[in-house]
Amino acid sequence: MDLTLLIVIIVLALIFDYINGFHDAANSIATIVATKVLTPFQAVLWAAMFNFAAYFISKYWIGEFKIGNTIAKSVAEDFITLEVILAGLIAAIIWNLATWKLGIPSSSSHTLLGGFLGAAIANAGGFTAFINGAEISVINPKVFVIFMFIFLAPMIGMIASYLITVIILNICKNANPSRADRWFKRLQLVSSAMFSLGHGGNDAQKVMGIIGAAVVCYHVNLGDLAYINEDSADRFKMFVADPMWWWVPLASFVVIAFGTLSGGWKIVKTMGTKITKVTPLEGVSAETAGAATLYLTEAMGIPVSTTHTITGSIIGVGITKRISAVRWGVTINLLWAWILTIPVSALMAGIVYYILKLFI
Repeated sequence: MDLTLLIVIIVLALIFDYINGFHDAANSIATIVATKVLTPFQAVLWAAMFNFAAYFISKYWIGEFKIGNTIAKSVAEDFITLEVILAGLIAAIIWNLATWKLGIPSSSSHTLLGGFLGAAIANAGGFTAFINGAEISVINPKVFVIFMFIFLAPMIGMIASYLITVIILNICKNANPSRADRWFKRLQLVSSAMFSLGHGGNDAQKVMGIIGAAVVCYHVNLGDLAYINEDSADRFKMFVADPMWWWVPLASFVVIAFGTLSGGWKIVKTMGTKITKVTPLEGVSAETAGAATLYLTEAMGIPVSTTHTITGSIIGVGITKRISAVRWGVTINLLWAWILTIPVSALMAGIVYYILKLFI
């Protein structure tokens, strides 16, 4: 039964990875499509290539998958079961498809995290439970740093893009407008590639983290002494280094790249035109600021929402023109979706968990 559940979890995790790719394709291509630098197909192909290239940066340059490790440890090990992980994935897939259908750029990252936490809380019967006479929190305290970055990541992106735009405008104030526009269109190829690298490195690792948690749980349930005797803090690293599972990191990056190739046109429209009208210069600023935010948080091992980050960056370039250049009605609707994502995903996962327990 455990092996069957593990296989189902891996398959569903990769399906989620694929959905994440086309759901979040808009993040790195919306501005480049809106400014007509590339056609939609050229843009998704460009983004997909760099989503996959992020695998080599994470593995060979950074040398580890910090974000995957953070996700795998977001729930205390005592409350992680294969049923918990399965319920969290099912809830995350449902919410992602629903928001994609509605054209709402919600966070795939927070959907996955909310699902994982909600199912674990349902398993424990509350936010805390007694294990061997001691009261233990279901949620790893480090998760609150992730919650903090729900608000910090878009703010960092917004402030960075605002400053970058102001600096560029001052440097180029005497430039020929037509010539400058051509240059910024070329530079958008670079900035969108940078953001796609950040998106791949950030989001593919989240799926790795969920699969890693499932694999560790499976080996522990199997009585595998190598995993049981390993310190719990290092079990995810052991999973990554295990020759049996070498293909999981590679598959996570390949699948998200294929998902990006599929596009997410409703969300592209929201991100590229409905928040504020974006010029090539502003596209470069937004993508550069978003990429810098993602690189910073990846180095810190903090999984953030690429959707929130680039949205904040687009708002930042809009503010440089005037406050009214940002369509705040659309932005407020997006904000509500962001606020609701974790609790709704958690609630759905809890319900799915109770249903699964009736049959498993």
